[in-house]
Amino acid sequence: MIPRQLQKKIQDSAKKAPVVTLLGPRQSGKTTLSRAAFPEYKYINLEDINKKQFALEDPKTFLESLKDEKGVILDEIQNVPDLFSYIQVHVDETKKKGFFILTGSQNILLSQHISQTLAG
Repeated sequence: MIPRQLQKKIQDSAKKAPVVTLLGPRQSGKTTLSRAAFPEYKYINLEDINKKQFALEDPKTFLESLKDEKGVILDEIQNVPDLFSYIQVHVDETKKKGFFILTGSQNILLSQHISQTLAG
């Protein structure tokens, strides 16, 4: 992997905030960067139809199944936009810094639903 200056920045951000989000075009290195920066975190690709279906059908149980992890990388988070509300509740309850690393290929912040969810 090409060393990225951004790696230290996202690691530092994870020490301060419960959620760190990497957005960018497809094939720009978001997944590689997040996995290199947080190798001990559980990686979940929401392009995987089974994982995506689980997160869509039962988001609360999906997140509860991750509670014992050191942290979680949720890749392609735009595939399950309703998960943001559940992540917000989870973060409010657990207060774990840097627990969620989210990546997305689309500008998910333009979504009306997501903008309202992340406003708080």
